[in-house]
Amino acid sequence: MTAKRLDGKQIAAEMRAEIKHDVAALTQKGVRPGLGVLLVGEDPASRSYVTAKEKACEEAGILSREVKLPATAGKAEILAAVAAFNAADEIVGILVQLPLPDGNIEEEVLNTILPEKDVDGFHPVNVGRMMLGLPAYLPCTPHGILHILKRSGIELRGKHVVVVGRSNIVGRPLANLLSQKSELGNATVTVCHTGTPDIAAFTRQADVVIAAVGRPHVITADMIREGAVVVDVGVNRVEDASRKSGYRLVGDCDYEAMLERASAITPVPGGVGPMTITMLLYNTVECARRRRLND
Repeated sequence: MTAKRLDGKQIAAEMRAEIKHDVAALTQKGVRPGLGVLLVGEDPASRSYVTAKEKACEEAGILSREVKLPATAGKAEILAAVAAFNAADEIVGILVQLPLPDGNIEEEVLNTILPEKDVDGFHPVNVGRMMLGLPAYLPCTPHGILHILKRSGIELRGKHVVVVGRSNIVGRPLANLLSQKSELGNATVTVCHTGTPDIAAFTRQADVVIAAVGRPHVITADMIREGAVVVDVGVNRVEDASRKSGYRLVGDCDYEAMLERASAITPVPGGVGPMTITMLLYNTVECARRRRLND
């Protein structure tokens, strides 16, 4: 058995075409979605990610406005930039690129974003509404994972899903969404983490294993049962002298070994990653749509 490749890149392309159509329809009605992006500092990974987001916005027809502050910017200056986006009528969604140089102020900065402009789904209001199953802007990576599974024809209803990882960005919201009674969930969910004595005892029982640990190849082929579906959220750099860069990207799962054991698996890169930016665009369009309904 060779596992089916869950092609997040292809699914993202399909969704972006749909988003572009929705943007055109909204713009024709006088509401052009606009995304405000705040980048603080010179972190190369953050700069690269913001550039990719801005390119995706341009391709979809979404207005993108970036504010760049130096790493030395104080809390007051950062909060003022967020407040300006909150007040800007043409900006329907706000993204603060993380991590901030001063991680101690991240929570306060994110909480300053108006909930109705919170396209990352990190504001406590949106987190609370998500937990209650109410309409909310969902965090992009978990939401993207659910769309990969749905659009790949993988049924979650009644299935046992094991999520390895409990971060507030991926593991926890994903576990909540999977357990909700909806077309994207209705699964039985187990969450494993660093305090779980024997993670393999749980993953071997799972119909679907989702790895969001942040350590290369921590989930091995012998830790899943034959025919399981595997979703790999991890993106880890490992040394590779054969590459010009000196490294290559691998996931939290041993992809090559799992190909002959899993029924379906996401690759790294090309799996979950492309969906994160796609769901950011999705949320931005949803912000614009809701604003139009409320005007």
